[in-house]
Order: sequence, then structure tokens, then C-alpha cells
Amino acid sequence: MQLVMFSKMLGAMSVAKAGETIKGLGFDGVDLTVRPQGHVLPENVRRDLPEAVKTLKGIGLSVPMLTTAVTDASEPHAEDVFATAAQCGVKRLKLGYWRYDGFGKLHEQMNVVRKLLVGLERLALKHGVVAGIHTHSGPFMSAHAGVVHLLMKDTDPKAICAYVDPGHLTVEGGYRGWQIGLDLLSGRIGMVAVKDFGWFQEAPGQKKWKHKLVPLCEGMVPWPDVFKHLRQVGFDGPVSVHSEYQGSHSFRDLTVEQLVEQTRQDIAYLRTAMVT
Repeated sequence: MQLVMFSKMLGAMSVAKAGETIKGLGFDGVDLTVRPQGHVLPENVRRDLPEAVKTLKGIGLSVPMLTTAVTDASEPHAEDVFATAAQCGVKRLKLGYWRYDGFGKLHEQMNVVRKLLVGLERLALKHGVVAGIHTHSGPFMSAHAGVVHLLMKDTDPKAICAYVDPGHLTVEGGYRGWQIGLDLLSGRIGMVAVKDFGWFQEAPGQKKWKHKLVPLCEGMVPWPDVFKHLRQVGFDGPVSVHSEYQGSHSFRDLTVEQLVEQTRQDIAYLRTAMVT
């Protein structure tokens, strides 16, 4: 497994500066954002992605995956992103999100997403890359591993994979849901995301709770068990560490410097968890 850092949280830095920071933390590579407000903008991907990959490789970092916002093969720049990734030797691309419209809409929406996946499958096969559906908690079609399984079960594994996020799986199924989700998707896992959560009352005495991102050693995800299962199924793809310790999503709103230091601690914990 390759440990890479999601470049989103270093988005204010240039590719070169972010790369130097990521290299200094001991990562193997970069999960590079190629989406609006990302390190590479989709409209400039043919020009800027090859240069970004060259810069990162010059620092000693691989780029095994990209994070995109693509949800439809016919949207502007989708083919540019897939084609340029392939030209740069990047074989895995995270897709964007389809929002869940609310109770009573699920079956209809699943049919819509299946049709979109036909086009994305075709595009991925054309360019020899794999597009990953991220298991993201909340009002998204990919929040539940069972839905992800149903969406992609008739697609070609060489084109469509599961981008498994044990943190989000734990938010949606904290007791055994995360484990069943991993089990269900185990034959199709192409990428793994790393973040961790805890549940907190919004205010004392209120029956309202929020999940917040916390350091890996403090959260709900049983990381040694997760990696034991990943080894069991032979997963050997990129493991992307997200370090999203800024904004209301995080229990602690850290500065960039604090974020980097917390990531250093997370990596030390993670390397132990991966071999426990």
C-alpha cells in the first residue's frame, strides 16, 4: 500500500511547495486535486497536469491517483481529465458526488446514476484508467456501501471501483456497518481514504449530535482491524490521508502549520496501525 496525502488541505500552496511539505512528512506520493479550486483546474488540465506530475516526481513523490469532480462523461473537460491522467501515468481517479434528493427518490436516482456510470465506464476503458466511487457519509448516493455495490455491480472492474472511506463508513455504520461495507466492496476496492470521526452533542442537554473530524488516534475507526481486512483481501492501492483539520467539519480548527504537525502524528499512528 502506498501512503499519499490529499492535496486539498495544502491548496493555498503551489504544487511544488505542497510537494515539499508532503515529502517532508514522509509520504510516498500525492492524491492531487484536479477540480474547481484544486491544484489543477479541469479547464487547464492538458497544460498543467503534466507539469504538476513532473514537479512532484522531481521531489521524489508518485501521483497514483487524482481527486476530480467528474460525475458525467459528457460534462465539460471530463474526457480531458481522464485522457491527461492516462498520459501522465495516473491510473486511478476519484469521481465527484451525486447528491441524494431525499426519502422516496432513491430507486429513481439509482437508475440515473447507473446510466451515468455507463458513460464513465466507457470513458475509463477508452483511456485505461479506473474511476472510483467515494463512500461519503451524508446526503450522497454513495453514503451506504450497499448502494455503491448495487450501482457498480454490473460495471467492468477494470473501469469502475470503490473508493472506500472507513471514516465515512463508520459515521454511517459505527458498530459493524463499516466492516460489512468493507466486506461487501472488498473485491472492488481501488483506493482507500483515511480520516476519523467522533460524535459530539451540539449543546449540553440537546438531543442533537454532530460528527466531527478528529485525529486518527482519537476517533471511532478501528484502524488496525481495517488494515487487517485490507491485507486479507490483498488490497495494494493508494491510501490517501485527508487531514481535513480546518473549518466547521473539524473538532479543532487548525492553522496550516498545526495541520501539518497533526498529520505528522497521524502518519506515525497510521504506520503502526497498518502492521498491527
